[in-house]
Amino acid sequence: MSSSEQYKRQIMNDLAQGNTESLDDVPSDPSREYQNFDDFAQRSSHQERRQLFSRINHNQIPPSQMEPELKKAIEKIKPNERDDVARAFFKHFKSRGLDERHLEQQLGLSTHHPNRMSADDVSKLASFAYHNHPDIFQDVMAEQPAIFKFLSNPLVGAALGAIASKWFGKH
Repeated sequence: MSSSEQYKRQIMNDLAQGNTESLDDVPSDPSREYQNFDDFAQRSSHQERRQLFSRINHNQIPPSQMEPELKKAIEKIKPNERDDVARAFFKHFKSRGLDERHLEQQLGLSTHHPNRMSADDVSKLASFAYHNHPDIFQDVMAEQPAIFKFLSNPLVGAALGAIASKWFGKH
């Protein structure tokens, strides 16, 4: 059995047993209770989303499973949200000294203008961040959480679901 299958089985077992961890740093304000992920994405603060997404272990989800999921999810978000995601990635990369034109060439993007980028271009940016700058990936996901509601791979969903259920279960 592959390590991916073992990991998936462990997550499913943990979820089936109601295995939760205490999130002592989560506020218990009743006005901050979230009904679902969309509600969380709309009403939560950037810091709360950052805290949730920072719990995603970069090594938990193999790139071979994350990349196709990111591509499918990015294709499903609205074009203006996709532009915002691309802008956010470029902003964070620029703070690391990586300029848009260099990334365009390095990643084989069709353009370095966020409003003209295809879903494939934004997927390449997201994959690059996931592989090489996981902290940037987490920051952008906290800023632009729309992508996560479209992730459908069971392993990816289970990992995020386990984290989110622990978060929501605390409220």
